[in-house]
Amino acid sequence: QVQLVESGGGLVQPGGSLRVSCAASASIFSSNTMGWYRQAPEKERELVASITSGGTTNYADSVKGRFTISRDIAKNTVYLQMSSLKPEDTAVYYCNAASWRDGKPWSSWGQGTQVTVSS
Repeated sequence: QVQLVESGGGLVQPGGSLRVSCAASASIFSSNTMGWYRQAPEKERELVASITSGGTTNYADSVKGRFTISRDIAKNTVYLQMSSLKPEDTAVYYCNAASWRDGKPWSSWGQGTQVTVSS
C-alpha cells in the first residue's frame, strides 16, 4: 500500500501564502492522478486541485489563479502552493492518489494537514 504523508500546514494571515507538500512512499506519479482535497468543519470534502500522470492540471473555481499544484517526480512529492489565502480556505488538506487497477478504482489518502487562515 502506498503511503502519502502531508506536511507544511499551519497558521497564515489573510492574503498570505503557504505551500503544503505530499510525499509518496513509492514512484506513483506516472500511473496515478494526484489530487489535493480539503475539508472544512461541517462541510464535505472537496477537490481543490489535481494533476494527471501526463501533467494536466485542474482546479476548483474557488482557487483558480491563487493555488498551483505541481510535482517533483524525482522526489515523489506533490505540492500545493497557495497564495492570496482567505479565511474560507481554512480546512484540513488531504493528498490523494487515484488510478484504475485491474479494472477497479484504486485510491490512497494521506492523514491530512491543517491550514488555518486567520488574523
